[in-house]
Amino acid sequence: MRIYSTAFETGGEIPMRNTQEAEDLSPELIFEQIPAGTKSLVLIADDPDAPDPKAPKLVWLHWLLINLPASTRQLAEGIRHLPPGTVAGMNDSGNEGWAGPRPPIGTHRYFFKLYALDCVLEVPPRPFGRAPIEAAMQGHVLASAETFGTYLLSTNR
Repeated sequence: MRIYSTAFETGGEIPMRNTQEAEDLSPELIFEQIPAGTKSLVLIADDPDAPDPKAPKLVWLHWLLINLPASTRQLAEGIRHLPPGTVAGMNDSGNEGWAGPRPPIGTHRYFFKLYALDCVLEVPPRPFGRAPIEAAMQGHVLASAETFGTYLLSTNR
């Protein structure tokens, strides 16, 4: 299985338009080689370097999508209408949907993790975050893939 973005190379800099410094558009993501038997996909985008990459204390959740149809092969940049059946969870900024990079200190890494599941998850009461989803995914992951980009605030350059 593979996930990548057309907005940045793996390990490369995420464009400003995909951050809170500008339009805060979610980056385009492409999904390939989804395994047979996949019933749904889960996307988790997070920053393991919060608040300071030299002394990280937490993993900040930027995007959580569950029950993406197994046929999904792309999420367009700035997607407004999610594929049918897809449900957005609560990110650590306190809203559902994409919350782009705005690292307070240094260059942070932003991981986009795609999971192929052998089931469709029961949607927990909203708003929900990552913990109930990761618990529900246990024993149902057929495959996973990830990519990441980096970002440093323009004021810190």
